[in-house]
Amino acid sequence: MELIKATGVSYVYDGGQPALKDIDLSISSGEMVAVLGPNGAGKSTLFQLFNGLLEATSGLVTVKGLPVRKENFREIRTIIGMVFQDPDDQLFNSTVRQEVSYGLKNMRVQGQAMEAAVAWALDVVGLRGYGEKSPHRLSGGEKKRVALASILAMRPEVLVLDEPTASLDPMGASRLITLFKSINRDLGMTLIFATHDVDIVPLLAERVYLLNGGKIVSSGGVAEVFADKQAIRQISLRLPRVAHLAELLARDGVIAADDLPLTIGQARRLLQKLSPFPCRPQGQNGAA
Repeated sequence: MELIKATGVSYVYDGGQPALKDIDLSISSGEMVAVLGPNGAGKSTLFQLFNGLLEATSGLVTVKGLPVRKENFREIRTIIGMVFQDPDDQLFNSTVRQEVSYGLKNMRVQGQAMEAAVAWALDVVGLRGYGEKSPHRLSGGEKKRVALASILAMRPEVLVLDEPTASLDPMGASRLITLFKSINRDLGMTLIFATHDVDIVPLLAERVYLLNGGKIVSSGGVAEVFADKQAIRQISLRLPRVAHLAELLARDGVIAADDLPLTIGQARRLLQKLSPFPCRPQGQNGAA
């Protein structure tokens, strides 16, 4: 089922500065979709059109067939949950419990139903027992998970994530990626995320929209989009590090790879095919 559709969408800021130009986009239920582009490409502006924080200057955005207009905002905002890049822009209550229950109160959820929803959301993000802590005294990764829990508690159909791993250390980013995948798999939520971090895209996305200068310059499956190396590099991005390494090895004649691996797992399978020696089984000092 098509959840979000943009047709011929443009957005111009006050003062006449164009931010988005003739965007066509379609996202279906259950997908994991990346909007990839450099800083200033228009990713955050596009996301704000999905739930009415901004309204398109021209063209049409629909959510489950509903035009994103004022009369539909309440229903649309129950369908789409947005997690901002900086959790400090989203967290303002004095305790984690108050933060996670805030949206539920606005939905008039009360009593045991609200308590159960808060407990469930904190469990999902791995923050059981954090209810009485101040969100402002938590680590960056914990703040991101509180912000995520506050949205999950309302059970949206779509999670929109703006630069979800920004400012996180590698372990924190890895934990969050694992969490997002489980949310998509176990809860059936559609995930849409904006990023300029090319390394997380093959780990989390099934499809990619490549955005630059407010325009979609490429779209398709992850391997398809990254196969166009020139398009990636022309907009000041790069290949994922694993793919770049394989590209260099192929150039030097060490390997012959028509389809560059994008993840460590894909690289491992490629090397297993090419190597005359068997790889050690996983768990015996071998790479995962």
